[in-house]
Amino acid sequence: MKVLRNKMKNSYSEKRLLKSIESEEWFSVKNLKSYKKHLQKAAKRTMLKDQRMNIRIAKRDLDKLKAKALEEGMPYQTLVSSVLHKYLNGKLKDCT
Repeated sequence: MKVLRNKMKNSYSEKRLLKSIESEEWFSVKNLKSYKKHLQKAAKRTMLKDQRMNIRIAKRDLDKLKAKALEEGMPYQTLVSSVLHKYLNGKLKDCT
């Protein structure tokens, strides 16, 4: 695999993937069909939107939020939901 790395121009994410493969971080799933169903159910539960929330926010912050969502190519409500979800699950990275 290292030979391929030297001859190809890979993006950063491709290089990380190749490194993880070379480091033997990948493993086979014993029952792929069952595992796939489990992950599909988890994804559906994650995307389930069954509650509404209304908040007041400063116009300046809302404008910045809408601009950031436009950059990301998504509705601003989706961006807010995603940020809150990541924060609550400890996956939001501090960018300071």
